[in-house]
Amino acid sequence: MKNYARAFAPATVANVSCGFDVFGFALEHPGDEVELWLNDSGEVNIRAITGDGGLLPRDAGANTCSVAVQHLLHSLNIKTGVDIVLHKKLPLGSGMGSSAASAAAALVAVNHALGEPLKRNELLPFAMEAERIACGSAHADNAAPAIMGGFVLIRNKDTLDIIDIPVPEELHAVVIHPHIEIKTSDARQAMKKTLSLTDAVKQWGNTAALVAALMKSDYDLIGRSMEDVVAEPVRSLFIPGFAVIKQAALDAGALGCGISGSGPSMFAFCRGNSIAQQVSDKMLEGFASVKLQADSYVSPVNKEGARIMPS
Repeated sequence: MKNYARAFAPATVANVSCGFDVFGFALEHPGDEVELWLNDSGEVNIRAITGDGGLLPRDAGANTCSVAVQHLLHSLNIKTGVDIVLHKKLPLGSGMGSSAASAAAALVAVNHALGEPLKRNELLPFAMEAERIACGSAHADNAAPAIMGGFVLIRNKDTLDIIDIPVPEELHAVVIHPHIEIKTSDARQAMKKTLSLTDAVKQWGNTAALVAALMKSDYDLIGRSMEDVVAEPVRSLFIPGFAVIKQAALDAGALGCGISGSGPSMFAFCRGNSIAQQVSDKMLEGFASVKLQADSYVSPVNKEGARIMPS
């Protein structure tokens, strides 16, 4: 075992328009970092958190990074103590997988410090339990890509049947984070509890088509498939200027545009970095038109996921 490890875990986009709770992909940046030290105290403690403005809980039973570590140690029946420092570099309540990134970084770090007893996919259940603490639901559409990278399909979260979907090399994502916050738990409660058969069939068709489009590098089909009749009609109401900003992205050359996770961040898929930069500029202009400051991130799909950083 090592006594110290530091890890990075990236931001993620969940749902990806039509894939509510079953699609997610990782970005190259930004992301959270976790440092941790093993000790003989037998307890998991959060030593410090930077970058959160004092908003995140320091209680080890209420923070996703420490909760994930607690579940991993309990599962392996390991009694070691762990001191954690979380460097929070993702905005809170952003729809960019902030809680999942903290948990993923902590899990990859502690697994490394313990000598890699678990494979990457075996870390996922502990990240999902941490997500339950954060938003009341043990979903995997942020946690899986944060840990494993790539574009993932969660066929069944109970059996952790997770499939990596290959993506076209030119595919780039634009993520725009306006400076407002939407809690995932609030966004989930706003969702309709039932669907019409018509909407369900439409959503199934788009979900299947997006998988096919990514695997075939069919950019036109990617765009046609990015239609969400389940979450977007409700969640878009929480995002000022959503319809205008989405149209601006499409007019600038985006293949498709939607809500990142539960929002308020929006994302767009583009073919190539040049178009992605143009789309980013237009989406930022859109948020400025409704008097909102916003941050922009342009990235290909991150195929690596969380990683150990040099000491």
